[in-house]
Amino acid sequence: SSDLRKPGEAGKRVPYPLEASPQLSAPRAPWCGFDLKRPLIMGVVNVTPDSFSDGGDFATAETAIAQGIRLAEQGADIIDIGGESTRPGSLGISAEEEMQRVLPVVKALAERGLVVSIDTRHATVMTSAVAAGARIINDITALTGDPGSVAAAAKSNAAIVLMHMLGE
Repeated sequence: SSDLRKPGEAGKRVPYPLEASPQLSAPRAPWCGFDLKRPLIMGVVNVTPDSFSDGGDFATAETAIAQGIRLAEQGADIIDIGGESTRPGSLGISAEEEMQRVLPVVKALAERGLVVSIDTRHATVMTSAVAAGARIINDITALTGDPGSVAAAAKSNAAIVLMHMLGE
């Protein structure tokens, strides 16, 4: 049974874990300029020819920039730019190829005042994207995919999103 109550405690309310931990339920300071009193919407733009989510519809800088603007107009708070597909069975690409894909998009969207997130597992891409205007690093490997990622993220002073994936 998944009931966490002890025998004889039927009907007693089990405290939700956040209620039991004031540190977890305390108000949060703004994150990346956002008041965290409401959920944020992240619009995803994959600048890849083989994305599982959009089928490569935004594989050029022009189409990716237009999609990022469209998502922001539709209410996205953050525009997440990815240049390497991590779908099952995909082949990795070099950091250089990834930068060629994402940097023009990051720069163009950041110049329009949008909050841009870079979805990457490569330290050099993190550093270059932040220099181009990305304010958030979103790493599917939680900074473990590249030996230089932790240092790059710390030095960048960008907000961080740590993701997890099962397997490769």
